[in-house]
Amino acid sequence: MKRTLYRVLRKTGVPRQQIKLEASFSEDLNFDQFDWALFVYYLEGFFNIHLEDREIRNMSHIDDTLKIVSNRACVGCL
Repeated sequence: MKRTLYRVLRKTGVPRQQIKLEASFSEDLNFDQFDWALFVYYLEGFFNIHLEDREIRNMSHIDDTLKIVSNRACVGCL
């Protein structure tokens, strides 16, 4: 799961050295609206999920995203 999230972040242009679980999208990675749109697009595609707006708003750090995606991806495992 972490490896796939790492691939999504790299695909959106995040430098390798900035990818840390505690990294903030707004402060550490300087995500703007375009970055968010691209990130969510790739995230949904790589994990084959659809994220709700409230879930996206709750993603402020990389580890938040990992928790949300883990929960969503596991729902499809049942």
